[in-house]
Amino acid sequence: MGRSEHQIRQGGPDRRTEGTTGAVATNTPSEHWRYARHLESLAAVSGQPGEAEAVAAVLRDPDPVMAESAVVTHLDRRAAGLLADEAFPAWAQAVGAALGGRSFAARRLREWTLLKAVTQGEPWSAGELLAASDWCQRTAAQSLHADEALRLLAAGARTRRVRNAAAQRLLRRAAVNS
Repeated sequence: MGRSEHQIRQGGPDRRTEGTTGAVATNTPSEHWRYARHLESLAAVSGQPGEAEAVAAVLRDPDPVMAESAVVTHLDRRAAGLLADEAFPAWAQAVGAALGGRSFAARRLREWTLLKAVTQGEPWSAGELLAASDWCQRTAAQSLHADEALRLLAAGARTRRVRNAAAQRLLRRAAVNS
């Protein structure tokens, strides 16, 4: 086990707070420190063959909520960058296998796969987009250029915020095209 792995397991490096004497006062809670270290380790292996293994390692952290949060943040960063990349399906499959049944992270990955399908003109289902989370619908309304998906969201998204955002995007696109 390397030094940083040992520090993660032990809750981080000891840091003295200014003006303390004797006992060491930690100024950053260990879960915050581990979260940051997990994000650093995942960013360091992004796009490399060991990325899925790194995701699985993070998910073995003793704090499952914090670990899954770090993994979802990593998924969001990577998927956004891979949305138009032909490497997305292989990446999603490898990372999906590493998620080990974590339902929130698995759902986020499925929703990124849906956004990729809509973005790239691949087959997708209207029912799947309408059943997607508020996050997915909001992201779609703000970033997609597919008129069919925007019309669907403008008419039937779960929240007024998403319906309005999709309708506004359609109006702006119509104004530019006329």
